[in-house]
Amino acid sequence: MNRLPTVAGTFYPENPHQLHQMLNEYLNEAETAAKVPKVIIAPHAGYIYSGHVAATAYVRLKKANDQITRVVIIGPSHRVAFSGMAVSKAQSFVTPLGFVAVDQKAVASIAKLDYVNYFEEAHTYEHSIEVHLPFLQEMLDDFKIVPIVTGEATPEQVSHIIDILWGGDETLIIISSDLSHYHEYAQAKQLDKATSELIEQLQYERISSAAACGQVPLNGLLKVARERSLSIKTIDLRNSGDTAGDKRSVVGYGAYVID
Repeated sequence: MNRLPTVAGTFYPENPHQLHQMLNEYLNEAETAAKVPKVIIAPHAGYIYSGHVAATAYVRLKKANDQITRVVIIGPSHRVAFSGMAVSKAQSFVTPLGFVAVDQKAVASIAKLDYVNYFEEAHTYEHSIEVHLPFLQEMLDDFKIVPIVTGEATPEQVSHIIDILWGGDETLIIISSDLSHYHEYAQAKQLDKATSELIEQLQYERISSAAACGQVPLNGLLKVARERSLSIKTIDLRNSGDTAGDKRSVVGYGAYVID
C-alpha cells in the first residue's frame, strides 16, 4: 500500500519538472550554513506562500545528503479529529518526484504505545507531512520517513515519541507548523514575533493552537529541547503578506533549527 499525494497540483506543482524548478529556485535563494540541523521546524502551506521560508531550513541539509537516512516528520491533523497519534501501514509516500519509503520497523516500534495507532484516515488527505517530502527528495540521497500525524496529545506523549526516535546523525526530526492565521499584516507580525520568542525560550506551556497550528508536535519538541538543554534558532519569519498574499488577512510562517 502506498500513500498517494493529495495536494500535488494545488499546494505545489504536479509536474515533476516544474516542481523541481520551483524547489531549486527557493533553495538557491536561501542562505546555507555550515552546521547541519538535527531538528527543523518548518511551515506546511502552499509553496507560493511558505516555500521560501521552508527552503531557508532545508538548504542547510546540503552537506548531509548522504548522512541522513531517516527523517521523522510530525505534523498536526487538519481534517480528522482523534486522540493520540496516527501512524500508517503505507510502504511508501508518493510525490511527483517519486516514492519515499516508510521506515516500518520504526513505525512498529512506536505503534506499541497505547496512544499511537495505525489510522490511515488521518494520513490520506493530510498535507502537513506531504508538503515537506519534495524538499527532502531534493536535498537527500536515500532516506526513509517515519510519518506521524498528531491528534489530541500531550507534550509528554509527543516528547516521548521524539526521544524514542531521536537516533544519531542519521536521523533528522521535522516538526510541521504554520504560525498565526488570518490576522491583519501588522498584527500578525507582532503575534508571530512573540511566538518565535517563546519557541526560542522553549516556553511550550505558553504556546496555544492559535499561535501555531502545529502546537501539539511543536510543544512536544520544545519539551525535549528543554530537557536536553538544546537551543532553537529562528532563521526566517515571514507571512503570506510578504510572499504571495493579501496583507489584510495573512498566515504566519517561521523556520527554526536545532543544530
